[in-house]
Amino acid sequence: ACAAVLAAGLASAAEASSLAKVDGGWKAKILKAKETRTKPAKGARYQPVTFADLPGWVQDDHLAAFKTFLKSCERVNANAREKAGTEKGPASSPALIAVCGEASRLAGEIKGKDGARAFFERNFTASAVENNIKPGLLTGYYEPVIKASRTPQGPYQTPIYKRPADLVTVIPETHRGAVKAGTLTHVRKTGKGNAPYFTRAQIDQGALKGKGLELLYFADTVDIFFMQIQGSGRIELTDGTSVRVHYDGKNGHPYKSIGSYLIEKAILAADKVSLGALAAWLKADPERANKVMWHNASYVFFRELKGDEAGAPLGALNVPLTPGRSLAFDPGYHALGTPVYVSAPTLRHVPKASPFNRLMIGQDVGSAIKGPERGDIYFGSGDAAGQIAGVTKHPGRFFVLVPKDASARNEAASDKAAVQKTKQ
Repeated sequence: ACAAVLAAGLASAAEASSLAKVDGGWKAKILKAKETRTKPAKGARYQPVTFADLPGWVQDDHLAAFKTFLKSCERVNANAREKAGTEKGPASSPALIAVCGEASRLAGEIKGKDGARAFFERNFTASAVENNIKPGLLTGYYEPVIKASRTPQGPYQTPIYKRPADLVTVIPETHRGAVKAGTLTHVRKTGKGNAPYFTRAQIDQGALKGKGLELLYFADTVDIFFMQIQGSGRIELTDGTSVRVHYDGKNGHPYKSIGSYLIEKAILAADKVSLGALAAWLKADPERANKVMWHNASYVFFRELKGDEAGAPLGALNVPLTPGRSLAFDPGYHALGTPVYVSAPTLRHVPKASPFNRLMIGQDVGSAIKGPERGDIYFGSGDAAGQIAGVTKHPGRFFVLVPKDASARNEAASDKAAVQKTKQ
């Protein structure tokens, strides 16, 4: 989600940077990151509950959640081997690493919903998120399918750009959803030091033209704008082939919602704003659309996915996203890779999930996803997924599954064995 660490105790990167204005110029200032957290961030707390307290827990498809969790574990295990602590992915807590090891070991044995549910109940403690910051809110995102060309021809004249060589990441990509308002996440390296990167308006008006950064050409700037918000796209090329493009950094300016801007200016009514309605309004007047889209100075760069990674869009955890199971959340509160049970009683338009009570895995972040119970649900690829995502804006609750330490997991396993022996 291009839409922004705790729960399982994810350690943040060793250091992160931001920019401070000093003597009329911009200078990088190093922000010392906190080590592995074991308590929720200020303003939120975890209240342990039983799994029976989770609405619809027994009815969920835990096997689907387990398969999604396994994808995260591949990255968690790899990060542990690489001693991660870089922008590629913060190091995970020992408890989460241990649970991932257990999941990988049992992957061939867990073949049904009951076995998967038992795995989660044995290895995690369910905890309700209680916060005094803001009420829980769920939105949705998806992978748009758009036509484009590798060269400028006919209607295809507007490019998307590859990551520029002078773009510097100063906040780890896995943390860009957790920064304070107004913080620059990326900057431009110049001969005199770092400076804010070109804004959306400047890039649209040619700031990067002729630098060899053009990746693909599109017919509509509005399509590009929404693909940047989603963070990925499946592209149908004029030669009949198709490719996937994926987020590869941004210009660092804070994301601003143009929907909120239009509502504040009384241009569109709040109850009429959806993804489809907003796109239609923008496409009706290109000149007007540019002025509104430039209100959001944030601009996303892309890379073309190739080989095995081109099979599905990737999240911030760098694993393939799973429709209806992958969740973007605020890494300032929850560790990437953490299972989160999401309950949204009024969310009833999702097929086979009405009301929406589902175990999901935190695999993505987004610049607009801020708060302890703020979630963005990945709904899949194409127009049908886009229609669901575009009308998703519902209150919801988070129940975070916190990994147990080794002693607690061994005790749970012993209890299970004793129960099975008694039944025999």
